[in-house]
Amino acid sequence: MKTFGEIIVGILACLVLALLVFRFTGLEPKDRRPGLWLKGDLVTTPVTDWSFTDQVANVELETRTWYLIPHSVRINCVAYNGHLYVSTVNPLGINAPHNWNVNVARDPHVRLKIGNQMYDRVLTAVTDPAEKAGMLQARVKKYPALQTDINTSVATEASARVFRVTEN
Repeated sequence: MKTFGEIIVGILACLVLALLVFRFTGLEPKDRRPGLWLKGDLVTTPVTDWSFTDQVANVELETRTWYLIPHSVRINCVAYNGHLYVSTVNPLGINAPHNWNVNVARDPHVRLKIGNQMYDRVLTAVTDPAEKAGMLQARVKKYPALQTDINTSVATEASARVFRVTEN
């Protein structure tokens, strides 16, 4: 029984050590692989116009999980009417929430990384159909390859989840 306890303590020590290493190295998302903590320079000043993100293909988004280890992903972003939006659009007939959507539903506080700048913000679900449609059309202009996916989802209101980035 003593050996079993030593093994459990050893495994827990290795897990804690690995989490500490990941905390300091970041382990940011790459391509389609999610990551953990984001690293960068924290910006604390308010942003009144997010149009500078028109030149940015993707942002990194860090959400808070229920088990206290961050979950970060690389996603598209769109500036529309001075606001910044992030979204997920699933193909027609598939309405499976992404992990980050589930985390945001539970806790809307997120950290956005744009370039090397990090912003602590809150995501607010867009419920106004006109605002949602306008943002999705702006998304089509920024990402022309998404044309078919967006138009199908907008037409059916199937599984487009749109969030506006707001101040804390």
